[in-house]
Amino acid sequence: MFKNPSDDHIHALLERVKTIAVVGASLKDGRPSRGVARFLMDQGYRIIPVNPAYEGQDFAPGVPVLDSLDAIDQPVDMVDIFRRSADAGSVVDEAIRIGAKAVWLQEGVWDEAAAQRAEKAGLMVVMDRCPAKEIPRLGVKAKG
Repeated sequence: MFKNPSDDHIHALLERVKTIAVVGASLKDGRPSRGVARFLMDQGYRIIPVNPAYEGQDFAPGVPVLDSLDAIDQPVDMVDIFRRSADAGSVVDEAIRIGAKAVWLQEGVWDEAAAQRAEKAGLMVVMDRCPAKEIPRLGVKAKG
């Protein structure tokens, strides 16, 4: 059975991560994915929004939304997944394929089999948590 990493390990992950792909990023104000992505940007992380519904539109000035993880042309440290649990496994598989170092499944998102595949591939996995809550709770310093 999957168990989230310790607070110390999550803190260390959030300290070393620089680039985060946010899968399911929305352009609609009030959506959790938009708020979390903006919070992460404000903390100094480089955000790559991924959502085929908004492909080519700007999430923020100079930050275009891409249609898939495969469209990213640079290394990704972490993939933050805002998808239903039933859809999370395919995103985890994409994250493994692009060489991400970690996957973070948002609150309410749980996929035991996908977590096992990711861990077997060497990725750190966090499930059913929100980095926008964990960063202040754990006292992670802003990057900027």
